[in-house]
Amino acid sequence: MAKKETVSKDAVMAVLRTVEDPELKQSLVALNMIRDLEIEGGKVRFTVMLTTPACPLKSQIEQEARQAVATLPGVEEVEITFAADVPNDGRNRSLSALPIRNAIAVASGKGGVGKSTVAVNLAVVLAQSGARVGLMDADIYGPNVPTMMGVDRLPPPQNNKISPAEAYGVKVMSIGFMVKDEQPLIWRGPLLHSAIQQFVRDVNWGELDYLIIDLPPGTGDAPLSVAQSLPLSGGLIVTLPQQVSLDDARRGLEMFRQLNVPIFGVVENMSYLELPDGSRMDIFGSGGGERLAEEAGVPFIGAIPMDPAVREGGDAGRPVVVAHPDSPVAQALQTIAQDLAGRVSVAAIRQSNIIPISMVG
Repeated sequence: MAKKETVSKDAVMAVLRTVEDPELKQSLVALNMIRDLEIEGGKVRFTVMLTTPACPLKSQIEQEARQAVATLPGVEEVEITFAADVPNDGRNRSLSALPIRNAIAVASGKGGVGKSTVAVNLAVVLAQSGARVGLMDADIYGPNVPTMMGVDRLPPPQNNKISPAEAYGVKVMSIGFMVKDEQPLIWRGPLLHSAIQQFVRDVNWGELDYLIIDLPPGTGDAPLSVAQSLPLSGGLIVTLPQQVSLDDARRGLEMFRQLNVPIFGVVENMSYLELPDGSRMDIFGSGGGERLAEEAGVPFIGAIPMDPAVREGGDAGRPVVVAHPDSPVAQALQTIAQDLAGRVSVAAIRQSNIIPISMVG
């Protein structure tokens, strides 16, 4: 009888060195993503530590890792589990004393493009993936986030700090909790800056993997106040396909550049309307978001179709990714959130300029 092959940890790690993270273009072993390797006879089990729980390429990583290990003589079964450790972007947030790993601003050049809707749904998708997520409504003059998230008040403060509201696993802060619905905020720059600083310093956010910041439309005081109060990992631009919206979105994009904020990419909202016969109607034109991204030299992250369910969900406090998770618009938002999370992790690892090395004992 032929002697049964035995599998060693060194052999498993050797074949896993041939498997790369598709976004980082480095070996899973070099990135220290292989954890808790155990071997019992012909069964090999290990954990892959992802850089985000919303990893868009998780299935590809699993397939390639499984195939690599299965090539070893003596391997009869491969069991892979996943965990995630979101990297810190390395930016100094000591002034705010906030344990926030990544802060992402969502902006547009003008109102009415669905920027808040995109920010809300991205935050919920990231939280659904298992990430720790906060959502700061920095749109001081038009705070719609509480309505969209279905919350109308804050819990009692704790330890002399404001406690954020929470919905769908997301911690939420907005000036909308502090003023009456019909009350206009006629504030000059210093008051606005003070409010945003309070959102950053006096809210008990806890440890967050992602803080999504819904900026007001335009290029006024609020984006500058946010950038001064909290170092940003990067920004996301939301636009419609039409030319007027694109012109304004380009100003928002250049605003990020002047503030030295990296740009993760462009999202085109209300991209098209899908008709009952399966055809598409381009209500606001087509391809504008892609053109803007190409001209600016930044990624085009995705297009979101029009759907009445988005408005209905926003009015009812049930984001469309919760109310209709299988709809085309929710699927588009989920894909965009995963893509964004991947880009944030890649940027954070590159920002840290550190390549972790796995030591096999």
